[in-house]
This record gives sequence, C-alpha cells and structure tokens, in this order.
Amino acid sequence: MVIGIKDTFKLIGIIIISICAVFVCTLFLNYNIDLQSIEDQINSVEIKSLFDALVMSGTVVSAVSGGCLLITSVVMLCFYIKHYIDSHRKELGILKALGYSNLRISSGFWVFGLSVFFGSAIGFAGAFCLMPKFYSVQNEDKLLPEFEPGFHFELLISLVILPTVIFALMSVVYSMLKMKTPVLELLRGKSVSKIKAVKDGKDLPFLKDMKRATVRGRKSLVFFIAFAAFCYSAMVQMSFEMDELASEMMAFMMMGIGLTLAFVTLFIAVTTIVRSNAKSVSIMRVFGYSSKECSTAVLSGYRPAALIGFAVGTGYQYLLLKIAVEVVFKDIENVPEFDFNLRALIIAAVSFVIIYEVIVYLYSRKIGKISVKEIMLDSE
Repeated sequence: MVIGIKDTFKLIGIIIISICAVFVCTLFLNYNIDLQSIEDQINSVEIKSLFDALVMSGTVVSAVSGGCLLITSVVMLCFYIKHYIDSHRKELGILKALGYSNLRISSGFWVFGLSVFFGSAIGFAGAFCLMPKFYSVQNEDKLLPEFEPGFHFELLISLVILPTVIFALMSVVYSMLKMKTPVLELLRGKSVSKIKAVKDGKDLPFLKDMKRATVRGRKSLVFFIAFAAFCYSAMVQMSFEMDELASEMMAFMMMGIGLTLAFVTLFIAVTTIVRSNAKSVSIMRVFGYSSKECSTAVLSGYRPAALIGFAVGTGYQYLLLKIAVEVVFKDIENVPEFDFNLRALIIAAVSFVIIYEVIVYLYSRKIGKISVKEIMLDSE
C-alpha cells in the first residue's frame, strides 16, 4: 500500500490539536472524578456550592474545548485525506487498474488515525505530569479536603483508545468515498476543479477574479484561517481574565493553547494555499505580473475569514466567561465581577494583525521566489 506510518507524522496539525484537547479534558475530568470522591466529607452549604461550581465548570470546559477541537480535527482529517489522494492520484489509479477494490485501497488509510493516538497519548501523559500542581492550585485556599490525583482507566479508554479507533474508521470511510473516481481520471493525475463561477452580472478584473476563485477553490482553508483567528482571539483575551478569575497557571494554559493552535492552523493553511497555487503564480509571472500582485491574488482573499474568526472568538470568550461568573459561580463569595475587557481586545487585535501580516509578507516573498521552470517541469 502507498501509505506508510511516516505519513502519519505529516498530520502534525491533528497531532497538536489532539494534544491540546486531551490535555485539557484529562486535567478537568480527572479532577472532577477525584473531587466527587470527597463529596460526603462536605458539610458546609457554602463549600457545597463551591464543590458544585467546580464540578460544573470542569464539565463545561471539557465539553466546550473538547467539542470545538473535535470538530476541527474532523475537518482537518478530511482535508489531509483529500490532499493525500489528490497528490497520489496516479499511484491510486494504478492500484485500481490492477484490480484493487476501493475498500482494499481505503483500508490502508487507517494509519491516519494514529495521528490522533500520538496526540492523545502525549496530551494524556502531559496532563498527569501537571496534575499535582493543578490540584494544588484548584484548592489553594484550602476550602476543600485534601485529595491526591488518581488514575482512572475509563479516561484512558475514552480519551485515547476510543478516539483513535473512531478516527481510524473515519479515515477508511472518508477515503473510500473519495476513491469513487474513474480510473482514467486518477491515472491522469489531475483533479478536476468543481469551482462554479459566481454570476453577478459583472466582469471582474483578472486579479480580483483570481482572488475570489482561490478562496472558493479551497473552502477548508477558509475554515482553518478563521479557526486560527478564533483561537488567538478567544484564548489571548481569556488569558487576561484568568489571572484574576482563576489562577496564573490557568492564564498560562489558555495563552499557550491558543497561540499553539493559532500558529499551527495558520501555518498549515497558508503553506497549503501557496503550494496549491504555485502553478497559477508561475503562469501569472510569465505574463508579467509582479510578486506583489501574485501575492495579493493568492493570499489577500482570506483576510475577511480571519476578521470574522477574530470577531467570533471575541464574542465567544466574553459569553463563556460571563456565563461562568454569573451562572456557574453565582453562589460563590468573593468572585470578582466580570465585564468586557477593551484593553485585552485592543492588545489581541493589534498583535494578531501584526502577526498575520508578517506571515503574509514572509509567504509573499516565498511566492516571489517560485521557480517558473521548476513548476512547469513538475506539471508535465
């Protein structure tokens, strides 16, 4: 089979997302299970309210972060499988021509599920390394009885083993659906574009039309760009509040996870955009378009997606923290009031614009160095 274990490591985005998701879920779910073991030791009404709030907050954080990252992992897995099939069409076409069935070929794609295993295992182990410190910070006021972290086998099954099996099956099923392509089309080695022209009654200039076609041709990359902006916006702004609402460690975790997800998804998206449009850029340069014009046509069309993702992330973090303060912890004394943090928004917005534009500039220079001869020879 043309798929090897080493291909699993190319799914670095899924590995990192799995690390973040399982790391957060393991911390809070393990803490919830151990916390519930001391429920019968609580006699005070105030402490019981704190107990209920901690259990609820752990469940909400695990569900929200895990659910959001699960959806992202599914989209990214489908993107990687489609990209792999598109870049190995000739090899897959030869296998089909030799009599291999779609199911037999697709069965090899189970190894893509290993990316989830690697990420989940690292996140699970990392959570247990931090767990003693996390437990200590959660009960730094010594309001609850002391308890130590315990190992719960059901979490290993539900957060590491089960996701690996599910993603492996999803890889096989999705690849089998994508393999339903005529053999001759696969042997040609070229994917037939299904972009539909937008009929708005206007003849757009070439560069504008190229920009719109680039965005419409890679809708999954629009999601990645928006998700990168969403993660950066939500986690960076949320980290400014975590220091006061929770702890410095929680603020650091939020900041670290947000920046990691943002940079990974942004890197994957922009790199794929440049690679998938390399031939178009080379042709544009042959016709005399400058590197700046090529970059504008290829990269600038994704800015609206980034702005939308940033705005959604801002609203998301505000609503999540507002609900946490006014609903989850409403009966807990000395919880600070929460309101919209304009300073955090400005810092996050300015820093994101700078980072985004620097990345675009760096890749614009990379576009300018694309070898026309090399691209044309590769396309033969």
